[in-house]
Amino acid sequence: MNKALKVLIDRGFVKDCTDWDGLSDLMDRGPVTFYCGVDPTGPSLHVGHIVPFFAMHHLQEAGHNPIALVGGGTGLIGDPSGKTEMRKILSEETIRDNAERIKGQLGKIVDFSQEPAPGLGRARMMNNADWLVDLNYIRFLRDVGVYFSVNRMLTFEGVKQRLERGLSFIEFNYQLLQSYDYRMLNDLTGCRLQIGGADQWGNIVAGIDLIQRMGGEQCYGLTFNLIMRADGKKMGKSEKGAVFLSPELYSPYDFFQYWRNVADADAVRFMKLFTFLSLDEIAEYEDPQRNINETKERLAYEVTRIIHGEEEADKALNAARNLFSAVSGASKEGVPSIVVSKADLDSGIGVLDLFTRSGLSSSNGEARRLVTQGGAEVNGRKVTDPKTIITSGELDGDGELLLKAGKKRFMRIIAE
Repeated sequence: MNKALKVLIDRGFVKDCTDWDGLSDLMDRGPVTFYCGVDPTGPSLHVGHIVPFFAMHHLQEAGHNPIALVGGGTGLIGDPSGKTEMRKILSEETIRDNAERIKGQLGKIVDFSQEPAPGLGRARMMNNADWLVDLNYIRFLRDVGVYFSVNRMLTFEGVKQRLERGLSFIEFNYQLLQSYDYRMLNDLTGCRLQIGGADQWGNIVAGIDLIQRMGGEQCYGLTFNLIMRADGKKMGKSEKGAVFLSPELYSPYDFFQYWRNVADADAVRFMKLFTFLSLDEIAEYEDPQRNINETKERLAYEVTRIIHGEEEADKALNAARNLFSAVSGASKEGVPSIVVSKADLDSGIGVLDLFTRSGLSSSNGEARRLVTQGGAEVNGRKVTDPKTIITSGELDGDGELLLKAGKKRFMRIIAE
């Protein structure tokens, strides 16, 4: 089997392939142009989106040529695959803004420089709005729609699941558009491989079929496993919601803590999927005598370094070590913070209100449960009375409060 494919299998990415032998032979003959698409339906990717792009990184390292296709066109509709209900239709301006943000995030994982380092494939970003937005609908139906069987489309699992809840015609068109993307990329760039999550299987197969029916060459599809945590929940969810890559939506410190607090059983598995460490180096962490906390700390540091940069990763690592070391006067740099009016603290703020303002609790009711169950601390002092008032007299020498919720969540309160 081709070495690059073997790496993806060994790291735990691969779910299925349309033709293992054919794809392996093609990749053995020289660099292959391949693509993965992402629709800009939000201002940031989250952890659940990025598995295919880490796979893209490894394929690029093997000399193959990636295309990250931003769905400026398909994003106006929304992919029904894996969804239980129709996505909200966004404005063209919002889609364009989201696309620009996502391009910057993907550039942390894949090298899009004009002159990549020796041995790396040449990566590029493209936007399907370039050929979809001004598409002539009648001509599209005549040239492309004629090759699609509604009966066959109804057999795909993603479509069948949505039929039970209701599938709009605009969403039903999505498979035609994604298939057309593959056809256009094959024409424009010679792209012969599409990669994506397991829920994209039907769309990928449809694209391969369209290319062949329109007289194109043999193309291939490679899908990746849906990544689940050891507790059976989807990867990328936390107490605060989705684990976004944007530092404005999810702070680098919280991002670090998400990875630092994964289940022991997930640490090495996630290291293979979400870091650039070699399999030989990762093997050192598989030693049962190895301290699992060292493994999880290395995982957290590496993923944070990739997504947020070395400086933010260092800050998060140092803040985490200091906070959990219980050393007096430990540095709080890197810990997420909010600003609270000094005048409000002079008058006194109820502890429930303070924890809710900080975001450590979503409501006063949740804050009350946290306090009464002994999970709230202010500057290292446990607070158990929900009627407690916090005043400026408790500010530390830096003019701050350090709130702690449970065992692992912190927030700095900066009085100004």
